Amino acid sequence: MRLTEFWNRMERRFGVTYARSYAVDMVLAELGSRTVEQALADGDDTKAVWRAVCDATAAPLSER
Repeated sequence: MRLTEFWNRMERRFGVTYARSYAVDMVLAELGSRTVEQALADGDDTKAVWRAVCDATAAPLSER
């Protein structure tokens, strides 16, 4: 998944403003106790990061 698609999905899930806030503020166990921003900066696969967000927020299958 391209980074632009990742951010499009984040914005659809959370809204434009909250998507960035969530990415910076929420620490996810699925990402090794890092934030979305930290995981992406560390080079984690965007699809794996998206799955972690979906798992943490109980996203419906249609959004995964």
